[in-house]
Amino acid sequence: MSKVWFITGAGRGMGLDIAKAALAAGYKVVATGRNTDKVTQALGEAQDLLVVKLDVTKPVDAEAETDRRVSRPVDFVSVR
Repeated sequence: MSKVWFITGAGRGMGLDIAKAALAAGYKVVATGRNTDKVTQALGEAQDLLVVKLDVTKPVDAEAETDRRVSRPVDFVSVR
């Protein structure tokens, strides 16, 4: 079973670079950002990619959204 990366700020900068590298290496990626359209546009679509709306400045919203969308344990976390 492929490992899962949970990456915040995946729509640009280091978050985007880390998400691309993880996908290229064959990992499953949960790519998050405030604007899911921007994240999807930056990363494209992939079988091993799940894009989730996440604003890390709102912890209650963040916890509820990730609990709802991520159905298995996360192996790596990248928070920028």
